[in-house]
Amino acid sequence: MNEAVPDCLVEHYEALIEPLQLPDPGDRHVLAAAIKCQADVIVTNNLRDFPREVLDRFGIEAQSPDVFLGHLFDLNPTSFCSAVHQQRKRLRNPEYTAEELLDIFYHQGLPLTVSKLKEVVDLL
Repeated sequence: MNEAVPDCLVEHYEALIEPLQLPDPGDRHVLAAAIKCQADVIVTNNLRDFPREVLDRFGIEAQSPDVFLGHLFDLNPTSFCSAVHQQRKRLRNPEYTAEELLDIFYHQGLPLTVSKLKEVVDLL
């Protein structure tokens, strides 16, 4: 990840952790890092542990991976499809058809994303 996105690490957020109140105290570091880097979104399947009323105070929203990917697709369908195509081409053992990859995505909890990609499956 560090090579692909050189500035992806958030540092010096530790002082923000203690005062944060979340249903699972073990998730406070995630919110603290999001606050520190002024993130708009926390992407998680653990939505219930990031309540809207807490995140709203910091201008942050929690989204499932499926909703987040759906937004990315809507922002730039061509780039999104290109990224999925590149991902599929890197899978060599075994290789996957576009339809097989979409089936994997679906079973990984991405039904919204799959429904959007099915409309452009020849680009994948």
